[in-house]
Amino acid sequence: MAYFPTWLNPVDRVVLWLLAPLSIAILLSSMDDLVVDLLWAYGWFKDKLRPAARLFPPGQRQLDSAPRRRIAILIPLWKEHKVIRNMLEHNLAAIRYQDYDIIAGVYPNDHETQQAVRAVSKRFSNVHLAVCPHDGPTSKADCLNWAFQHMLLVEESGGGRFEVIITHDAEDLIHPEELRWINYYSGRFDFIQTPVLALKTPFFALMHGIYCDEFAENHTRDMPVRARFGAFLPSAGVGTGFRRDALEKLAVASANRLFDPVSLTEDYSVGLRMFRLGCTQAFIPLSRDRVATREYFPDRWRAALRQRTRWVTGIALQGWQQFGWRGKPAEVYWLWRDRKGLIGNPLSLTANFVFLYGLGTQMWTRMTPSFARVAAVTLGLQLLRIAIRMACTGRIYGWWFALGVPIRVVYSNVLNSAATLRAIATYAQARARREPLKWLKTDHAYPTRAALLEHKRRLGEILVASGFLEAGELAAALETLPEEVRLGEHLVNEGFVTEDDIYEGLSFQQGLPRARIEIDAIDLGIARALPEHAAREWKVLPFQVAEGSLFLAGPEIPDTEVNEALKSFTALELRFHLVTPSEFSELADALL
Repeated sequence: MAYFPTWLNPVDRVVLWLLAPLSIAILLSSMDDLVVDLLWAYGWFKDKLRPAARLFPPGQRQLDSAPRRRIAILIPLWKEHKVIRNMLEHNLAAIRYQDYDIIAGVYPNDHETQQAVRAVSKRFSNVHLAVCPHDGPTSKADCLNWAFQHMLLVEESGGGRFEVIITHDAEDLIHPEELRWINYYSGRFDFIQTPVLALKTPFFALMHGIYCDEFAENHTRDMPVRARFGAFLPSAGVGTGFRRDALEKLAVASANRLFDPVSLTEDYSVGLRMFRLGCTQAFIPLSRDRVATREYFPDRWRAALRQRTRWVTGIALQGWQQFGWRGKPAEVYWLWRDRKGLIGNPLSLTANFVFLYGLGTQMWTRMTPSFARVAAVTLGLQLLRIAIRMACTGRIYGWWFALGVPIRVVYSNVLNSAATLRAIATYAQARARREPLKWLKTDHAYPTRAALLEHKRRLGEILVASGFLEAGELAAALETLPEEVRLGEHLVNEGFVTEDDIYEGLSFQQGLPRARIEIDAIDLGIARALPEHAAREWKVLPFQVAEGSLFLAGPEIPDTEVNEALKSFTALELRFHLVTPSEFSELADALL
């Protein structure tokens, strides 16, 4: 009874009973994390001492000289009509690689997503609509498998063999250099995973900030350690490249099911299955070029809980059932780390409540000296864990954002604990009823046009790649470019390209349709739907109303200020189309 004086109230007694097992459990988990920290530090020092052994990022010469392989990007879709068109148009304009096709898997009963993909495929011949043979939703893996089958049909139509396959989602912001990097590494590895990072979010956006913190730590610390020390690499589901011959090896071993349609986390599963087949794997380190897939993750509790419940169910519970605990020591160790959240998440949440209660009631003064030392060590390791996460987050998002890590860690504990308990309950219920687990789809969002600007290719680069301009002509124009004069205007003035060429390039770069408008086809009432002063000031002219939208033509790229100003004149959704300055002038003179 030395620990529990008779005058303690019942709550204090319960808390003191919990302190010992909780402290020991958290201490063991913290030491486990410390092992990864030490392995990362060892790898860092080893790279400094023996830089020749390091997996260096390639330079431009290496990227340019690597044999160019034909690449297929598979994108599984279900009810993604709100984001997929923007995603395709932006990435088509941003990617710096020529020989690739996009295969978008869609279900027959998802007509809106079909329409969105079909609209893009009419403009870009390397975008293909792959309709699954059955209604959806089924699972992401099932949709990916059918997209792969459609890829084979594209090959049969005379396009040539795809040598590398990459998976992406409907909300992904693909780095312009990603395909070139994966093409380079595919010469040495069967499985290539690029880093995945959450898009920058405001400081007080706690939910999305959790994703920023976790992916910054996992993809700058955990994933490089796994790759370096012989463990398997799970696919992140996006930004993952597969050599074609390795996938064919997987197909033979799994009855032609490349992605497991039963698994809720087919990305995790495919990485482990390929590792066990002896396929070589690489994680591309995050370099100064920041070659990484960026995306928005859920920013609401309900959506995040649904996504994390699927992750815990698929990785920890289904993974345990399917893969067991066998394998080499490094493999078993990382299986443990991937599954320890089943116990660790609820324990961490409980420990936080106990810690706060003890802090408020000064219960620490009632512990024996030996137990107080254990609690102090545990607390020290937890503070170290937070400091490391802050360092990883600060490297990507800046130190101001990293200051919010301690708050987001507590919020993350609550979310992960809720997801773990929900996953265990759902899994147990499905097993008891002998029912299949249901795929919990995540709702996706896509960045605004302003957030995409840094990822777009330069206009001159697009004009050269499209054949409108020679590389030497672009270099000459850049040397003589006057200040305050835009490149496109200068190229036209120098006679290198026509005005129409410039706007074809702008249409591709900005993802805005290039309009060809006949004056006689425009209804005068629609053309004057905006006040004349507004139309002339912002250089936009309405030319069509359809599908609840007002279609506007103009020679300038619309910014946020123009969007907000024009919304005050109409309740319709605004859809911008590009016309050349001379075309706009002709339309305005005739109709305004």
